[in-house]
Amino acid sequence: VQLVESGGGLVQDGASLRLSCAASGRAFSAYVVGWFRQTPGKAREFVASIDWRSDSIYYEAVQGRFTISRDNAKNTVYLQMNSLKPEDTAVYYCAMRSLKYVGASSHSDVYDSWGQGTQVTVSS
Repeated sequence: VQLVESGGGLVQDGASLRLSCAASGRAFSAYVVGWFRQTPGKAREFVASIDWRSDSIYYEAVQGRFTISRDNAKNTVYLQMNSLKPEDTAVYYCAMRSLKYVGASSHSDVYDSWGQGTQVTVSS
C-alpha cells in the first residue's frame, strides 16, 4: 500500500489546516489509519487514529481541536486541525495497519505502512 500526505503548510497561531492521506494499492475501508507527528530530535508522537467503523482516538493535547475522519469512497483519511498552536509544528505522517477490522491504536509499532510526511509549521 502507498500512502501520500498533503495539506501541510505555514500558518499563524490559531489558524486551521486540513491534512489528507490518500491510500492506494489496498482496499481501504477495513483498515485502521493513524496520524503521527515528529519534530527534530524527538520521538514520533501519536496524534489520532480511526478504525474501520470510524471510531477514533486522540492524543490528549489535540483532543477538541483536531478531528480525524475518513472517506472510503475516496480512499482518503483527513485530519482537520483547528486552533493550531506553535507546539503543533512538526512533520505529520499517516500510517496504516495491515490487520483488518481491528480497533484504532496509538502505538506506532502496530502500523505497517507509512507515508512520506507533510510539514506543518505554526508561527506565533
